[in-house]
Amino acid sequence: MKHSSKSFTLKNFIGAAFSLLFLASCAGSEQIATQSSPSVVVFPGQAPAVVSALERPLHYPVVPDQAWQAAVEAGTRTLTGEPGPNYWSNRAQYVLSAELDPANRMLHGTARITYSNNSPDPLQAVLLELAQNLHKPGTIKHEVVEVTGGVTLHSVSLNGSNLEPTTMRERFQQGKIGYIEEGTMIALLSEEAIAPGETAEIDIEWSFPIAQQGASGRMGWSRDNLFYIGYWYPQLAVYDDVNGWFQDPFTGTGEFYHGFADYDISITAPAEWVVMSTGEFLNPEETLAPETLARFEAAGQSDEVVRIVGPEDFGVATREDNSLTWNFRAENVRDVAFSATKESIWDGTRASVGDIDGDGQEDFSRIHSFWRESAPLWRDQAKYAQHSIEFLSRSIAHPYPWPHMTSVEGEDIIGGGMEFPMMTVIGPYNGRGPEALYSVTAHELAHMWFPMIVSSNERRYSWMDEGTTDFNTHLAESDYWPNTYDNTNVFNSYLQIAGTDYEGEMTRWSDHHYFPFAFGIASYSKPAAVLLALRAVLGDEMFDKAFHTYMERWQYKHPYPWDMWNTFEDVSGQDLDWFWRSWYHETWTLDHAVESVSTVSGSGSSSGAIRTDILVKDLGNVIMPVDLEITYSDGSTTTTRISHEIWLSGVRSTTVSVSSAQPVVRVAIDPGLGVPDVDRSNNFWEAEGE
Repeated sequence: MKHSSKSFTLKNFIGAAFSLLFLASCAGSEQIATQSSPSVVVFPGQAPAVVSALERPLHYPVVPDQAWQAAVEAGTRTLTGEPGPNYWSNRAQYVLSAELDPANRMLHGTARITYSNNSPDPLQAVLLELAQNLHKPGTIKHEVVEVTGGVTLHSVSLNGSNLEPTTMRERFQQGKIGYIEEGTMIALLSEEAIAPGETAEIDIEWSFPIAQQGASGRMGWSRDNLFYIGYWYPQLAVYDDVNGWFQDPFTGTGEFYHGFADYDISITAPAEWVVMSTGEFLNPEETLAPETLARFEAAGQSDEVVRIVGPEDFGVATREDNSLTWNFRAENVRDVAFSATKESIWDGTRASVGDIDGDGQEDFSRIHSFWRESAPLWRDQAKYAQHSIEFLSRSIAHPYPWPHMTSVEGEDIIGGGMEFPMMTVIGPYNGRGPEALYSVTAHELAHMWFPMIVSSNERRYSWMDEGTTDFNTHLAESDYWPNTYDNTNVFNSYLQIAGTDYEGEMTRWSDHHYFPFAFGIASYSKPAAVLLALRAVLGDEMFDKAFHTYMERWQYKHPYPWDMWNTFEDVSGQDLDWFWRSWYHETWTLDHAVESVSTVSGSGSSSGAIRTDILVKDLGNVIMPVDLEITYSDGSTTTTRISHEIWLSGVRSTTVSVSSAQPVVRVAIDPGLGVPDVDRSNNFWEAEGE
């Protein structure tokens, strides 16, 4: 989607409308279907020379937000979808220490954060998120959650100065420094601004009681033998080149927008608890019992699944001590989560991820699966994770970059799954079958690329990560379970509410959907279906080229929707405004139909040929090309495409004329199931007796 960065005005709109009417006057001479077989001549249908009355809503351009346009003017974004020459992002280094108290279900933590201001702006305050304050009385909640009291801040300092709680009134009237805690956000107010190129040192000590289904079921505890801890530390909010500080509170539905950082992590827990975390495991020899350590090392070299900890090892899998401290280091990640298990089976293997470092050698990442015997489907989960990481590394054309991928079975915490860098918590999936467990595994692991590498804003544009992940999940499912999945597995969920009052536009901010079901469809199944439709429009090869380019351009950066759309247009060389408008900004539906087929013998482009006129109608409002498959009495077929531009002229129907030696016996729209048509019953015509 290429646009000037000027604001869209009524004058622009009128100009666009006149352009479309001009297109209508020219469409009659444009061939919209091409000959696809040397023995068949295809005559395209024609649009009226002048459209006297538009029969459908008028397509109009997609206009970027003014803040994004300003970023283009500043040189941090471009109209081609590439990061601009002046692109920047702020960075941080965290030193995190956590002490887990399983008996009291408490977490106590300390953090030293070094924040680098790479922006061109002086920062008068530093904004952090306290996600656990979702559980504090009085904070805004879009879901029913357990009220635990939220985060208790024991000490806060900025650049060595201790900060005390204050208010905005005290700040403005008295110039008082301190910190302001509001809902799930905390602002640290500095005496002096953090200048461009400078760093700030932040020290915080805090604690919170662990909710069983914390952060709306994204972390918590189960049965006194498992903790999965996420969103547990004060985390810097994103300050980006488009909107500055991201200040939207966490309300439980829309997820997260995080920046990239390096982390040193220390987690202290009673000795019988086995801990795994985001990051490279630095001290296995200091924490694991000798037998466990030997099996851990073997699993890292094995293509088959190795049992690292079994039921017979519970309570003795770690070194003997009162407590142990587990150390991890992670680089260039956007978050940290960890698990602590006392009675979970631990399976391990490795996944081949390709060439991470460019040395021409095959690289591997560890696969860990922690599960309890009450979740028997998990016996194969390590294999599912191994396949997912290997397949996605190839399919996305970007090797999985981190030292391990760990899955934790978390019944009582979550029913589905939740992703963190290198870590995921997933429900037991009892009674739902192995396909369902594979699917959720592939989905959560596909998130390691979107948004863990391509770090979009989930809280506002959940479709950018969830929809892309659902698309990649479908590809992985189809590879693992061949002949079981087709595109209708993705389409059918979206089609449940397509075009109804329950549907919301995909581009509506995620927390602002009217119904939870509308949020789910707009975030997951519809954007996945739309990517499949875009692949049908562009073709597999061009789609993959554009998709991989988007991945490479925006790895470890923060793309907005227009960056993604512009990249697809730049790589494909096509103006796809009609596609973005139809699918992303509206709740229009796609409904192409074969209205009628009429045959006249002895007429056509050559003597004795049979001419067949196929009337195709567009009953929906989504602009899309029509792929037709025409079958003749001798069993031969030909395919042709009606261009999307015919519908842009404002018409609802067009005629395709076919001249052939054999009569037409069958006509099918989209026989390959490439697009989410709301009514496939009108996509076919067959001659009587066939």
